[in-house]
Amino acid sequence: MTSKAKIKFGAAIGMLWLTGCTVGPDFEKPSANPPGTWADFPAVKQHKQSELPGKILEAPLEKEWWRQFNDPLLSVLIERALNKNMTLRNASALLAQSRALQGIASADQFPRLNGNASYSRIQPSNKGILNLSQALGGSGSATSANAGMGTSANGTGTGAIGFPAVGVQPFNLYQYGFDASWELDLWGRVRREMESAEAAVEASREQHHAAQLSVIAEVARNYIELRRLQRNRNIAEQQRDIAQEQLELAGYKVARGVATDIDVETAKNGLANAQAQLPQLEQQIERTLNQLSLLLSEQPGALTAELSTPQPIPAIPAQVNIGLPSELALRRPDIREAEANLHKALANIGMATADFYPRFTLSGSTGLQALRLKDLANWSALQYAIGPSIMLPIFQGGRLVSTLELRQAEHQQAAVAYRNTVLTAWHDIDNSLSAYSEAQRRQQALLAALQSNTEILNLKQQRYRQGVTDFLPVLQAKAAKLQAEQGEIDGASATAINMVALYKALGGGWRMAQEQEAEINKVEHHEENRFLN
Repeated sequence: MTSKAKIKFGAAIGMLWLTGCTVGPDFEKPSANPPGTWADFPAVKQHKQSELPGKILEAPLEKEWWRQFNDPLLSVLIERALNKNMTLRNASALLAQSRALQGIASADQFPRLNGNASYSRIQPSNKGILNLSQALGGSGSATSANAGMGTSANGTGTGAIGFPAVGVQPFNLYQYGFDASWELDLWGRVRREMESAEAAVEASREQHHAAQLSVIAEVARNYIELRRLQRNRNIAEQQRDIAQEQLELAGYKVARGVATDIDVETAKNGLANAQAQLPQLEQQIERTLNQLSLLLSEQPGALTAELSTPQPIPAIPAQVNIGLPSELALRRPDIREAEANLHKALANIGMATADFYPRFTLSGSTGLQALRLKDLANWSALQYAIGPSIMLPIFQGGRLVSTLELRQAEHQQAAVAYRNTVLTAWHDIDNSLSAYSEAQRRQQALLAALQSNTEILNLKQQRYRQGVTDFLPVLQAKAAKLQAEQGEIDGASATAINMVALYKALGGGWRMAQEQEAEINKVEHHEENRFLN
Protein backbone atom coordinates (compact mmCIF):
# COMPACT_ATOMS: atom_id res chain seq x y z
CA MET A 1 0.00 0.00 0.00
CA THR A 2 1.44 3.35 -1.03
CA SER A 3 1.76 6.27 1.37
CA LYS A 4 -1.08 8.08 -0.38
CA ALA A 5 -3.33 5.05 -0.07
CA LYS A 6 -2.45 4.72 3.60
CA ILE A 7 -3.41 8.34 4.20
CA LYS A 8 -6.75 7.86 2.46
CA PHE A 9 -7.41 4.69 4.41
CA GLY A 10 -6.60 6.38 7.72
CA ALA A 11 -8.79 9.37 6.84
CA ALA A 12 -11.68 7.06 5.99
CA ILE A 13 -11.36 5.20 9.28
CA GLY A 14 -11.15 8.50 11.17
CA MET A 15 -14.29 9.87 9.51
CA LEU A 16 -16.12 6.62 10.21
CA TRP A 17 -15.15 6.81 13.88
CA LEU A 18 -16.08 10.49 14.20
CA THR A 19 -19.47 9.98 12.58
CA GLY A 20 -20.19 6.83 14.61
CA CYS A 21 -23.61 6.77 16.22
CA THR A 22 -24.87 5.38 19.51
CA VAL A 23 -27.55 2.79 18.94
CA GLY A 24 -30.29 2.03 21.42
CA PRO A 25 -32.70 4.34 23.29
CA ASP A 26 -31.41 7.38 25.16
CA PHE A 27 -32.25 7.84 28.83
CA GLU A 28 -34.74 10.49 29.89
CA LYS A 29 -35.16 11.31 33.55
CA PRO A 30 -38.53 9.92 34.72
CA SER A 31 -41.05 12.03 36.59
CA ALA A 32 -42.06 11.10 40.12
CA ASN A 33 -45.42 12.90 39.65
CA PRO A 34 -45.36 14.63 43.05
CA PRO A 35 -48.43 16.42 44.40
CA GLY A 36 -48.35 20.18 44.24
CA THR A 37 -48.28 20.70 48.00
CA TRP A 38 -48.20 18.74 51.24
CA ALA A 39 -51.59 20.24 52.04
CA ASP A 40 -53.06 17.58 49.76
CA PHE A 41 -52.35 15.05 52.52
CA PRO A 42 -55.14 14.78 55.13
CA ALA A 43 -52.59 14.29 57.89
CA VAL A 44 -51.06 17.70 57.15
CA LYS A 45 -54.46 19.39 57.26
CA GLN A 46 -55.16 17.86 60.66
CA HIS A 47 -51.73 18.76 61.97
CA LYS A 48 -52.07 22.43 61.02
CA GLN A 49 -54.95 22.67 63.49
CA SER A 50 -52.61 21.74 66.36
CA GLU A 51 -50.95 24.43 68.43
CA LEU A 52 -48.40 22.09 69.96
CA PRO A 53 -44.66 22.41 69.25
CA GLY A 54 -43.48 20.60 66.15
CA LYS A 55 -45.81 22.23 63.65
CA ILE A 56 -45.21 21.06 60.09
CA LEU A 57 -44.10 23.71 57.59
CA GLU A 58 -43.27 23.57 53.89
CA ALA A 59 -39.84 25.07 54.43
CA PRO A 60 -36.39 23.82 53.37
CA LEU A 61 -35.62 20.56 55.13
CA GLU A 62 -32.82 20.65 57.67
CA LYS A 63 -29.77 18.72 56.45
CA GLU A 64 -28.78 17.63 59.96
CA TRP A 65 -32.31 17.41 61.30
CA TRP A 66 -31.33 15.48 64.44
CA ARG A 67 -29.64 18.60 65.83
CA GLN A 68 -33.10 20.14 66.25
CA PHE A 69 -33.53 17.93 69.32
CA ASN A 70 -30.87 20.11 71.02
CA ASP A 71 -29.25 17.03 72.55
CA PRO A 72 -25.45 17.25 72.10
CA LEU A 73 -24.91 13.65 73.16
CA LEU A 74 -27.32 12.39 70.48
CA SER A 75 -25.45 14.40 67.83
CA VAL A 76 -22.14 12.96 68.99
CA LEU A 77 -23.47 9.40 68.85
CA ILE A 78 -24.76 9.91 65.30
CA GLU A 79 -21.45 11.32 64.12
CA ARG A 80 -19.60 8.39 65.66
CA ALA A 81 -21.98 5.94 64.00
CA LEU A 82 -21.46 7.56 60.59
CA ASN A 83 -17.72 7.08 60.99
CA LYS A 84 -17.66 3.58 62.50
CA ASN A 85 -20.82 1.66 61.61
CA MET A 86 -20.04 -1.69 59.94
CA THR A 87 -23.04 -1.55 57.63
CA LEU A 88 -21.80 1.75 56.28
CA ARG A 89 -18.32 0.34 55.83
CA ASN A 90 -19.76 -2.56 53.89
CA ALA A 91 -21.75 -0.13 51.72
CA SER A 92 -18.55 1.87 51.14
CA ALA A 93 -16.76 -1.28 50.01
CA LEU A 94 -19.58 -2.07 47.57
CA LEU A 95 -19.38 1.49 46.26
CA ALA A 96 -15.63 1.09 45.74
CA GLN A 97 -16.28 -2.12 43.81
CA SER A 98 -18.75 -0.42 41.49
CA ARG A 99 -16.26 2.38 40.87
CA ALA A 100 -13.60 -0.18 39.99
CA LEU A 101 -16.01 -1.82 37.54
CA GLN A 102 -16.63 1.59 36.04
CA GLY A 103 -12.88 1.98 35.55
CA ILE A 104 -12.74 -1.40 33.83
CA ALA A 105 -15.56 -0.41 31.47
CA SER A 106 -13.93 2.98 30.75
CA ALA A 107 -10.69 1.25 29.72
CA ASP A 108 -12.39 -0.16 26.62
CA GLN A 109 -12.50 3.29 25.00
CA PHE A 110 -8.70 3.46 24.84
CA PRO A 111 -6.23 1.48 22.74
CA ARG A 112 -4.55 -1.50 24.35
CA LEU A 113 -0.78 -1.50 24.22
CA ASN A 114 1.34 -4.45 25.38
CA GLY A 115 5.06 -4.94 25.47
CA ASN A 116 6.63 -8.33 24.93
CA ALA A 117 10.03 -9.95 24.86
CA SER A 118 11.02 -13.55 24.41
CA TYR A 119 13.89 -15.92 23.87
CA SER A 120 13.44 -19.36 22.35
CA ARG A 121 15.75 -22.30 21.64
CA ILE A 122 14.19 -24.02 18.62
CA GLN A 123 14.72 -27.50 17.18
CA PRO A 124 12.40 -28.06 14.17
CA SER A 125 11.10 -31.58 13.60
CA ASN A 126 12.70 -33.43 10.71
CA LYS A 127 9.41 -35.30 10.28
CA GLY A 128 7.21 -32.22 10.36
CA ILE A 129 6.62 -29.35 7.96
CA LEU A 130 10.27 -29.24 6.97
CA ASN A 131 9.85 -32.68 5.40
CA LEU A 132 6.82 -31.51 3.41
CA SER A 133 8.24 -32.62 0.04
CA GLN A 134 8.40 -36.27 1.09
CA ALA A 135 4.94 -36.09 2.69
CA LEU A 136 3.52 -34.89 -0.67
CA GLY A 137 5.06 -37.88 -2.51
CA GLY A 138 8.30 -36.34 -3.81
CA SER A 139 11.70 -37.91 -3.40
CA GLY A 140 15.12 -36.53 -2.84
CA SER A 141 16.91 -34.50 -5.44
CA ALA A 142 14.37 -35.05 -8.24
CA THR A 143 11.61 -33.20 -6.39
CA SER A 144 14.00 -30.50 -5.38
CA ALA A 145 15.29 -30.08 -8.90
CA ASN A 146 11.78 -29.88 -10.31
CA ALA A 147 11.05 -27.20 -7.75
CA GLY A 148 14.05 -25.23 -8.93
CA MET A 149 15.98 -25.76 -5.74
CA GLY A 150 19.39 -27.39 -5.90
CA THR A 151 20.33 -30.47 -3.93
CA SER A 152 23.65 -31.66 -2.77
CA ALA A 153 25.08 -34.95 -3.77
CA ASN A 154 24.06 -36.70 -0.61
CA GLY A 155 20.36 -35.61 -0.98
CA THR A 156 20.30 -33.26 1.97
CA GLY A 157 19.41 -30.07 0.07
CA THR A 158 16.40 -27.83 0.50
CA GLY A 159 12.80 -29.01 0.73
CA ALA A 160 9.71 -27.79 -1.10
CA ILE A 161 9.34 -24.69 1.07
CA GLY A 162 12.90 -23.55 0.92
CA PHE A 163 14.12 -25.08 4.22
CA PRO A 164 16.58 -27.93 4.52
CA ALA A 165 14.65 -31.19 4.27
CA VAL A 166 16.67 -32.87 6.98
CA GLY A 167 19.45 -32.08 9.36
CA VAL A 168 18.39 -28.61 10.63
CA GLN A 169 20.40 -27.73 13.69
CA PRO A 170 18.87 -26.08 16.79
CA PHE A 171 18.98 -22.28 16.74
CA ASN A 172 18.21 -19.30 19.00
CA LEU A 173 15.46 -16.73 18.36
CA TYR A 174 15.46 -13.37 20.14
CA GLN A 175 12.65 -10.85 19.83
CA TYR A 176 10.98 -7.97 21.61
CA GLY A 177 8.48 -5.28 20.69
CA PHE A 178 4.99 -3.93 21.16
CA ASP A 179 1.50 -4.78 19.98
CA ALA A 180 -1.62 -2.63 20.11
CA SER A 181 -5.32 -2.93 19.32
CA TRP A 182 -8.21 -0.50 19.40
CA GLU A 183 -11.88 -1.18 18.82
CA LEU A 184 -13.55 1.64 16.91
CA ASP A 185 -16.73 2.37 18.84
CA LEU A 186 -18.79 3.12 15.74
CA TRP A 187 -22.13 2.05 17.18
CA GLY A 188 -21.63 3.23 20.74
CA ARG A 189 -21.27 -0.21 22.36
CA VAL A 190 -18.40 0.96 24.54
CA ARG A 191 -20.15 4.24 25.32
CA ARG A 192 -23.24 2.34 26.40
CA GLU A 193 -21.07 0.06 28.51
CA MET A 194 -19.58 3.11 30.23
CA GLU A 195 -23.06 4.59 30.67
CA SER A 196 -24.26 1.36 32.30
CA ALA A 197 -21.25 1.26 34.62
CA GLU A 198 -21.75 4.88 35.63
CA ALA A 199 -25.40 4.19 36.42
CA ALA A 200 -24.32 1.19 38.52
CA VAL A 201 -22.02 3.52 40.49
CA GLU A 202 -24.95 5.88 41.08
CA ALA A 203 -27.07 2.98 42.33
CA SER A 204 -24.31 1.90 44.73
CA ARG A 205 -23.89 5.47 45.91
CA GLU A 206 -27.60 5.71 46.69
CA GLN A 207 -27.44 2.41 48.55
CA HIS A 208 -24.70 4.00 50.64
CA HIS A 209 -26.88 7.07 51.24
CA ALA A 210 -29.81 4.84 52.23
CA ALA A 211 -27.57 3.01 54.69
CA GLN A 212 -26.46 6.34 56.19
CA LEU A 213 -30.05 7.49 56.57
CA SER A 214 -31.04 4.20 58.19
CA VAL A 215 -28.13 4.32 60.65
CA ILE A 216 -28.93 7.91 61.63
CA ALA A 217 -32.59 7.09 62.20
CA GLU A 218 -31.78 3.92 64.17
CA VAL A 219 -29.35 5.71 66.47
CA ALA A 220 -31.88 8.47 67.12
CA ARG A 221 -34.74 6.01 67.68
CA ASN A 222 -32.77 3.81 70.10
CA TYR A 223 -31.44 6.84 71.97
CA ILE A 224 -34.98 8.18 72.47
CA GLU A 225 -36.15 4.72 73.50
CA LEU A 226 -33.30 4.50 76.03
CA ARG A 227 -34.30 7.79 77.64
CA ARG A 228 -37.93 6.65 77.80
CA LEU A 229 -36.98 3.38 79.50
CA GLN A 230 -34.75 5.16 82.00
CA ARG A 231 -37.56 7.57 82.91
CA ASN A 232 -39.99 4.67 83.22
CA ARG A 233 -37.56 2.86 85.51
CA ASN A 234 -37.48 5.91 87.75
CA ILE A 235 -41.28 6.00 87.84
CA ALA A 236 -41.43 2.25 88.54
CA GLU A 237 -39.12 2.77 91.51
CA GLN A 238 -41.41 5.51 92.84
CA GLN A 239 -44.44 3.29 92.30
CA ARG A 240 -42.69 0.56 94.28
CA ASP A 241 -42.02 2.97 97.13
CA ILE A 242 -45.65 4.12 97.17
CA ALA A 243 -46.84 0.48 97.18
CA GLN A 244 -44.54 -0.15 100.13
CA GLU A 245 -46.05 2.80 101.99
CA GLN A 246 -49.55 1.54 101.22
CA LEU A 247 -48.64 -1.87 102.64
CA GLU A 248 -47.24 -0.32 105.81
CA LEU A 249 -50.33 1.86 106.15
CA ALA A 250 -52.64 -1.15 105.69
CA GLY A 251 -50.74 -3.04 108.40
CA TYR A 252 -51.04 -0.05 110.72
CA LYS A 253 -54.80 0.10 110.12
CA VAL A 254 -55.22 -3.63 110.76
CA ALA A 255 -53.37 -3.23 114.05
CA ARG A 256 -55.80 -0.47 115.03
CA GLY A 257 -58.80 -2.54 113.89
CA VAL A 258 -59.91 -0.15 111.14
CA ALA A 259 -58.91 -2.45 108.23
CA THR A 260 -58.99 -6.11 107.37
CA ASP A 261 -56.48 -8.65 106.11
CA ILE A 262 -57.95 -8.18 102.62
CA ASP A 263 -56.57 -4.66 102.59
CA VAL A 264 -53.14 -6.00 103.54
CA GLU A 265 -53.17 -8.65 100.82
CA THR A 266 -54.33 -6.10 98.29
CA ALA A 267 -51.39 -3.87 99.23
CA LYS A 268 -49.00 -6.81 98.97
CA ASN A 269 -50.31 -7.57 95.48
CA GLY A 270 -49.73 -3.96 94.43
CA LEU A 271 -46.18 -4.06 95.78
CA ALA A 272 -45.39 -7.33 93.98
CA ASN A 273 -46.68 -5.92 90.68
CA ALA A 274 -44.61 -2.76 91.11
CA GLN A 275 -41.48 -4.78 91.87
CA ALA A 276 -42.08 -7.04 88.84
CA GLN A 277 -41.78 -4.09 86.45
CA LEU A 278 -38.17 -3.30 87.38
CA PRO A 279 -36.37 -6.44 86.06
CA GLN A 280 -38.17 -6.15 82.73
CA LEU A 281 -37.20 -2.48 82.41
CA GLU A 282 -33.58 -3.27 83.30
CA GLN A 283 -33.47 -5.94 80.59
CA GLN A 284 -34.94 -3.55 78.02
CA ILE A 285 -32.44 -0.84 78.97
CA GLU A 286 -29.55 -3.30 78.58
CA ARG A 287 -30.83 -4.45 75.20
CA THR A 288 -31.19 -0.87 73.96
CA LEU A 289 -27.69 0.02 75.14
CA ASN A 290 -26.34 -3.00 73.29
CA GLN A 291 -28.21 -2.00 70.15
CA LEU A 292 -26.63 1.45 70.30
CA SER A 293 -23.23 -0.17 70.86
CA LEU A 294 -23.74 -2.32 67.78
CA LEU A 295 -24.70 0.70 65.67
CA LEU A 296 -21.46 2.37 66.78
CA SER A 297 -19.46 -0.85 66.22
CA GLU A 298 -18.61 -1.08 69.92
CA GLN A 299 -18.45 -4.08 72.23
CA PRO A 300 -21.48 -4.89 74.45
CA GLY A 301 -21.51 -2.62 77.47
CA ALA A 302 -19.15 -0.07 75.92
CA LEU A 303 -21.72 2.75 76.23
CA THR A 304 -23.06 1.86 79.67
CA ALA A 305 -20.94 4.37 81.59
CA GLU A 306 -21.55 7.08 79.01
CA LEU A 307 -25.34 6.68 78.84
CA SER A 308 -26.27 5.27 82.24
CA THR A 309 -27.28 8.63 83.71
CA PRO A 310 -30.98 9.28 82.92
CA GLN A 311 -31.68 12.34 80.78
CA PRO A 312 -34.91 13.94 79.55
CA ILE A 313 -36.44 12.68 76.34
CA PRO A 314 -35.23 14.88 73.44
CA ALA A 315 -37.84 17.56 72.85
CA ILE A 316 -39.18 18.15 69.36
CA PRO A 317 -38.53 21.61 67.87
CA ALA A 318 -41.10 24.37 67.58
CA GLN A 319 -41.52 23.62 63.89
CA VAL A 320 -40.69 20.70 61.62
CA ASN A 321 -39.62 21.71 58.11
CA ILE A 322 -40.45 19.00 55.59
CA GLY A 323 -39.39 20.64 52.33
CA LEU A 324 -41.45 20.45 49.13
CA PRO A 325 -42.97 17.37 47.45
CA SER A 326 -41.09 18.17 44.24
CA GLU A 327 -37.79 17.70 46.08
CA LEU A 328 -38.53 14.16 47.18
CA ALA A 329 -37.15 12.45 44.05
CA LEU A 330 -33.94 14.47 44.47
CA ARG A 331 -33.55 13.53 48.12
CA ARG A 332 -34.92 10.08 48.87
CA PRO A 333 -32.16 7.48 48.22
CA ASP A 334 -34.42 4.59 47.20
CA ILE A 335 -36.02 6.68 44.42
CA ARG A 336 -32.61 7.81 43.21
CA GLU A 337 -31.36 4.23 43.27
CA ALA A 338 -34.40 3.02 41.30
CA GLU A 339 -33.77 5.77 38.75
CA ALA A 340 -30.13 4.73 38.41
CA ASN A 341 -31.16 1.09 37.92
CA LEU A 342 -33.61 2.21 35.21
CA HIS A 343 -30.80 4.13 33.51
CA LYS A 344 -28.51 1.11 33.70
CA ALA A 345 -31.15 -1.20 32.20
CA LEU A 346 -31.68 1.20 29.30
CA ALA A 347 -27.95 1.44 28.61
CA ASN A 348 -27.77 -2.37 28.57
CA ILE A 349 -30.34 -2.36 25.76
CA GLY A 350 -27.96 -0.17 23.75
CA MET A 351 -25.11 -2.61 24.37
CA ALA A 352 -27.24 -5.56 23.23
CA THR A 353 -28.34 -3.64 20.14
CA ALA A 354 -24.76 -2.77 19.19
CA ASP A 355 -23.86 -6.47 19.16
CA PHE A 356 -25.92 -6.83 15.96
CA TYR A 357 -23.51 -4.51 14.12
CA PRO A 358 -19.99 -5.23 12.85
CA ARG A 359 -17.01 -4.54 15.10
CA PHE A 360 -14.02 -2.78 13.60
CA THR A 361 -10.65 -3.14 15.27
CA LEU A 362 -7.33 -1.53 14.43
CA SER A 363 -4.39 -3.66 15.43
CA GLY A 364 -0.67 -3.54 14.90
CA SER A 365 2.62 -4.81 16.20
CA THR A 366 6.23 -3.81 15.87
CA GLY A 367 9.45 -5.19 17.22
CA LEU A 368 12.88 -6.58 16.55
CA GLN A 369 13.66 -10.22 15.77
CA ALA A 370 17.07 -11.84 15.25
CA LEU A 371 18.85 -15.18 15.51
CA ARG A 372 21.71 -13.55 17.37
CA LEU A 373 21.35 -11.32 20.40
CA LYS A 374 23.78 -8.70 19.10
CA ASP A 375 21.69 -8.24 15.94
CA LEU A 376 18.72 -6.87 17.93
CA ALA A 377 20.42 -3.47 17.90
CA ASN A 378 20.24 -3.29 14.09
CA TRP A 379 17.28 -1.66 12.32
CA SER A 380 17.46 -4.47 9.80
CA ALA A 381 15.97 -6.70 12.51
CA LEU A 382 12.80 -4.54 12.55
CA GLN A 383 9.46 -6.15 11.78
CA TYR A 384 5.93 -4.76 11.95
CA ALA A 385 2.37 -5.49 10.98
CA ILE A 386 -0.64 -3.14 10.93
CA GLY A 387 -4.16 -3.32 9.63
CA PRO A 388 -7.84 -3.30 10.41
CA SER A 389 -10.08 -6.25 11.14
CA ILE A 390 -13.84 -6.66 11.11
CA MET A 391 -16.07 -9.07 12.99
CA LEU A 392 -19.51 -9.48 11.47
CA PRO A 393 -22.12 -11.56 13.34
CA ILE A 394 -23.74 -13.87 10.80
CA PHE A 395 -25.24 -16.74 12.76
CA GLN A 396 -25.40 -16.93 16.55
CA GLY A 397 -28.23 -19.40 17.01
CA GLY A 398 -30.58 -16.71 18.33
CA ARG A 399 -28.22 -15.63 21.09
CA LEU A 400 -28.19 -11.95 20.11
CA VAL A 401 -31.97 -11.76 19.73
CA SER A 402 -32.56 -13.46 23.07
CA THR A 403 -30.01 -11.21 24.80
CA LEU A 404 -31.79 -8.12 23.45
CA GLU A 405 -35.15 -9.48 24.60
CA LEU A 406 -33.64 -10.14 28.04
CA ARG A 407 -32.35 -6.57 28.31
CA GLN A 408 -35.71 -5.18 27.25
CA ALA A 409 -37.47 -7.31 29.87
CA GLU A 410 -34.99 -6.11 32.50
CA HIS A 411 -35.76 -2.52 31.52
CA GLN A 412 -39.49 -3.16 31.89
CA GLN A 413 -38.86 -4.62 35.32
CA ALA A 414 -36.73 -1.60 36.29
CA ALA A 415 -39.48 0.75 35.10
CA VAL A 416 -42.08 -1.08 37.20
CA ALA A 417 -39.70 -1.07 40.18
CA TYR A 418 -39.22 2.69 39.82
CA ARG A 419 -42.97 3.39 39.74
CA ASN A 420 -43.50 1.07 42.71
CA THR A 421 -40.68 2.76 44.66
CA VAL A 422 -42.19 6.20 44.08
CA LEU A 423 -45.66 4.98 45.05
CA THR A 424 -44.27 3.29 48.16
CA ALA A 425 -42.50 6.52 49.08
CA TRP A 426 -45.73 8.53 48.93
CA HIS A 427 -47.50 5.95 51.10
CA ASP A 428 -44.58 5.90 53.51
CA ILE A 429 -44.67 9.68 53.85
CA ASP A 430 -48.44 9.77 54.28
CA ASN A 431 -48.25 7.09 56.97
CA SER A 432 -45.43 8.93 58.73
CA LEU A 433 -47.28 12.24 58.60
CA SER A 434 -50.39 10.57 59.96
CA ALA A 435 -48.47 8.82 62.76
CA TYR A 436 -46.71 12.05 63.72
CA SER A 437 -49.97 14.01 63.71
CA GLU A 438 -51.78 11.40 65.81
CA ALA A 439 -48.86 11.23 68.25
CA GLN A 440 -49.09 15.00 68.68
CA ARG A 441 -52.84 14.83 69.37
CA ARG A 442 -52.35 11.93 71.79
CA GLN A 443 -49.58 13.84 73.54
CA GLN A 444 -51.94 16.79 73.98
CA ALA A 445 -54.49 14.54 75.70
CA LEU A 446 -51.83 12.91 77.90
CA LEU A 447 -50.57 16.31 79.02
CA ALA A 448 -54.11 17.29 79.98
CA ALA A 449 -54.48 14.05 81.95
CA LEU A 450 -51.19 14.68 83.78
CA GLN A 451 -52.24 18.21 84.67
CA SER A 452 -55.56 16.90 85.97
CA ASN A 453 -53.89 14.21 88.11
CA THR A 454 -51.46 16.78 89.47
CA GLU A 455 -54.35 19.00 90.52
CA ILE A 456 -56.13 16.03 92.17
CA LEU A 457 -52.98 15.20 94.15
CA ASN A 458 -52.67 18.81 95.33
CA LEU A 459 -56.29 18.81 96.50
CA LYS A 460 -55.97 15.53 98.38
CA GLN A 461 -52.74 16.66 100.04
CA GLN A 462 -54.55 19.82 101.11
CA ARG A 463 -57.44 17.78 102.58
CA TYR A 464 -54.95 15.56 104.42
CA ARG A 465 -53.19 18.56 105.95
CA GLN A 466 -56.57 19.90 107.02
CA GLY A 467 -57.32 16.57 108.76
CA VAL A 468 -60.34 15.85 106.60
CA THR A 469 -58.99 12.50 105.37
CA ASP A 470 -56.20 10.06 106.11
CA PHE A 471 -53.01 9.53 104.09
CA LEU A 472 -54.29 6.64 101.91
CA PRO A 473 -56.09 8.88 99.38
CA VAL A 474 -52.86 10.88 99.05
CA LEU A 475 -50.88 7.73 98.23
CA GLN A 476 -53.53 6.68 95.73
CA ALA A 477 -53.40 10.14 94.09
CA LYS A 478 -49.60 9.91 93.91
CA ALA A 479 -49.85 6.50 92.20
CA ALA A 480 -52.39 7.88 89.70
CA LYS A 481 -50.18 10.88 88.98
CA LEU A 482 -47.18 8.60 88.37
CA GLN A 483 -49.30 6.53 86.00
CA ALA A 484 -50.26 9.69 84.11
CA GLU A 485 -46.64 10.83 84.09
CA GLN A 486 -45.59 7.50 82.59
CA GLY A 487 -48.23 7.94 79.88
CA GLU A 488 -46.93 11.44 79.12
CA ILE A 489 -43.37 10.11 78.89
CA ASP A 490 -44.46 7.38 76.50
CA GLY A 491 -46.36 9.96 74.46
CA ALA A 492 -43.38 12.31 74.24
CA SER A 493 -41.17 9.43 73.21
CA ALA A 494 -43.65 8.31 70.54
CA THR A 495 -43.86 11.86 69.15
CA ALA A 496 -40.07 12.17 68.92
CA ILE A 497 -39.69 8.71 67.34
CA ASN A 498 -42.41 9.51 64.81
CA MET A 499 -40.56 12.72 63.96
CA VAL A 500 -37.46 10.59 63.28
CA ALA A 501 -39.54 8.26 61.10
CA LEU A 502 -40.96 11.25 59.22
CA TYR A 503 -37.51 12.62 58.40
CA LYS A 504 -36.40 9.17 57.32
CA ALA A 505 -39.43 8.90 55.02
CA LEU A 506 -38.60 12.32 53.58
CA GLY A 507 -35.07 11.12 52.80
CA GLY A 508 -33.32 13.70 54.95
CA GLY A 509 -29.95 13.26 56.58
CA TRP A 510 -27.51 11.93 53.99
CA ARG A 511 -26.46 15.18 52.29
CA MET A 512 -23.80 15.90 54.89
CA ALA A 513 -22.21 12.54 54.13
CA GLN A 514 -22.46 13.31 50.40
CA GLU A 515 -20.51 16.52 50.86
CA GLN A 516 -17.86 14.60 52.80
CA GLU A 517 -17.77 12.01 50.01
CA ALA A 518 -17.23 14.79 47.44
CA GLU A 519 -14.18 15.95 49.38
CA ILE A 520 -12.87 12.38 49.52
CA ASN A 521 -13.39 11.98 45.78
CA LYS A 522 -11.55 15.22 45.15
CA VAL A 523 -8.54 13.92 47.07
CA GLU A 524 -8.71 10.55 45.28
CA HIS A 525 -8.82 12.21 41.84
CA HIS A 526 -5.89 14.43 42.80
CA GLU A 527 -3.85 11.37 43.76
CA GLU A 528 -4.84 9.58 40.54
CA ASN A 529 -3.82 12.55 38.39
CA ARG A 530 -0.54 12.86 40.25
CA PHE A 531 0.14 9.16 39.62
CA LEU A 532 -0.75 9.38 35.91
CA ASN A 533 1.39 12.45 35.39
